Amino acid sequence: MIILWGLPGDDPLTMVHGALLRRGAPVLFIDQRKILQTQVELRVGENNSADVAGYINVHGQRTSLEAISAAYLRPYSVRQLPAIAQADPRSYAWKHASMVSDLLSSWIDLTPARVVNRPEAMATNSSKPYQATWIQSAGFAVPETIMTTDPQKAYAFWQKHKKIIYKSISGVRSIVSRLSEDQRERLEHVRWCPTQFQQYIPGIEYRVHVVGPEIFACRIISQADDYRYATRKQETVMMEACTIPEEIATRCQRLAHDLGLLVAGLDLRCTPQGTWYCFEANPSPGFVYFERATGLPIADAIARLLMMGADSG
Repeated sequence: MIILWGLPGDDPLTMVHGALLRRGAPVLFIDQRKILQTQVELRVGENNSADVAGYINVHGQRTSLEAISAAYLRPYSVRQLPAIAQADPRSYAWKHASMVSDLLSSWIDLTPARVVNRPEAMATNSSKPYQATWIQSAGFAVPETIMTTDPQKAYAFWQKHKKIIYKSISGVRSIVSRLSEDQRERLEHVRWCPTQFQQYIPGIEYRVHVVGPEIFACRIISQADDYRYATRKQETVMMEACTIPEEIATRCQRLAHDLGLLVAGLDLRCTPQGTWYCFEANPSPGFVYFERATGLPIADAIARLLMMGADSG
């Protein structure tokens, strides 16, 4: 049995779900909208063993946890769920939803099933500076970077590199922007908000999805500082599937492996001099945007990866 955990409106979950169904794979979709109708029992180390046992009952469908051999996870926090958002934290609904979420999270940490991706592996994305050390160890260049609350240091960094970008230092998505002269006064605001500044790297942008042993790369052509939000700046974006050098593909595989990620979305840029930079390794990539633009079969590859787990038991 393969489980999917999240909300039906989530595009990556929907596409992987469809790919699994087309292949006839046994799938249990744990719909978080029905969390109040979901029960979980988790037993660990029965009979002096390290086995993980129990069951999950989703809206009347009971499944043994031992029967689950693969999982694809894109859950929302309890606070974001429609059935819980307005509930009192002391209420039964809140406590039940939190308990179900905690038990499933514990099972994910302990299960021998193939998990895309385990929370402990995804945690590196919560700190961009920490993740950068892993990126460098995989052989990629990274831009010179500072994280600061000191406006003078931010300004000195800008003067040194002439062209810099800024973004959040957390794992929460933020818009990447280039610092312009008319924003100079805004540097004072970093006193209240730790900000990451990076040397601007010219070159061609690539997005690479690592899915187990497979690599899916696309070339991105845009004048926008952050192509994901190009339309907000009346800029255009063009994407095309491409092949990257074997050495770079190997680095991508190494980085995903070192981070413990079975699926990862890597943001790369190749300079005119041929130096490859990596800016981020996304542990839960919203690959649908890239698949629709290029035709790369990423959802099918994730489905195959999950079914490998199911086949191996």
